[in-house]
Amino acid sequence: MATVTVYDLDKKQVRERELADEVFNTEVKRFLLHDMVRFQLAARRQGTAAVKSRGKVAGGSKKPFRQKGTGNARQGTIRAPHYVGGGVAFGPQPRSYAFKLNRKVKRSALCSALSARYQGEKLTVLKALELEAVSTKAFAEVLKRFELEGALVVIDQADSKVELSARNLKNVKVLRAEGVNVYDILKYPNLVLTDAAVSQIEGALEK
Repeated sequence: MATVTVYDLDKKQVRERELADEVFNTEVKRFLLHDMVRFQLAARRQGTAAVKSRGKVAGGSKKPFRQKGTGNARQGTIRAPHYVGGGVAFGPQPRSYAFKLNRKVKRSALCSALSARYQGEKLTVLKALELEAVSTKAFAEVLKRFELEGALVVIDQADSKVELSARNLKNVKVLRAEGVNVYDILKYPNLVLTDAAVSQIEGALEK
């Protein structure tokens, strides 16, 4: 059974906590991490790029010159793709870049990301993360105390004091437990979880 030390905000050890092996100490499948990051980034793409085909360009309904006798190649419209100001052939049209991943793949990828942070000793668990007021300085001091240059901080429930205190810090992001995802875990070098957030994540991912 994987174990981790639970600290308070002064970096004093509170207790040892056991972690679910199937969530925090499973085999790290890098190909699943790759697939999940691709899935998340593809879903974010707007897919709104568009150009006009020859049928959407105004004008050009009249034949530019008669079919025969001019010595020129026959033409039906000046809005064909090879004309300046004509439509674009096979240009981009609005589309969705999202693709499907099975639910079991998503779960396994998230467990792999969490396990990578645990096995790489980049996981810190706090008993609680509570601030008296919105203070970027106070939040930064907590991270400095734990020697964390950049971190994804996962809390168990909405806390405006914590969320607002962290928003101006470079390489720091605060997420609620229900929003934890592979891309953000891999983006930040360290992962910080509150004790209650660990319980929520385990409850959601354990079979």
